[in-house]
Amino acid sequence: MLQKTHTLAGLVAAECVIIHYNQPLLSWESGAAMLIGCLVGPLADIDKRGSTMAKILLPLSWLLQLLRVKHRTMTHSLLFLVLLGYLLSPIPDFYFWTIIAAYASHPLIDLLNDQGVALLWPLNRKFRLLPKPLAIDTGSLQEIIFRTTLAVLAIILPFALWGSF
Repeated sequence: MLQKTHTLAGLVAAECVIIHYNQPLLSWESGAAMLIGCLVGPLADIDKRGSTMAKILLPLSWLLQLLRVKHRTMTHSLLFLVLLGYLLSPIPDFYFWTIIAAYASHPLIDLLNDQGVALLWPLNRKFRLLPKPLAIDTGSLQEIIFRTTLAVLAIILPFALWGSF
């Protein structure tokens, strides 16, 4: 999936956390959560040379390249998500769950791709949710439709908060 698809998935994940915490939509906290979602959603692609996240966080990307971390392995794994949760445990619950949900959205939607994700890294086995013929290829028409669906969802979800403006 492309960075813009992961950004939208991170935004939708953040909006779900906002709804769960019954946070007023027009608040600094909700604004921060949505920004966090947009930034953290594509973060797992720091392991892919040339990706936006790899360019923004170049020293970390270089370190992953030095360690020979392959794309959709360590940074897309459940182990990494647990480690991230441990590192973030001191922050307030609202922001903790915003970051975790947005980050988890990344490998979740990559499971729809035919290449799959090494969820159980360091084991090499890759998982995917769809059989190869139905999988969503990066940059394909199916991804555009999926991204459009995420965009519509991102617009509709705040209406679930309408009463808390």
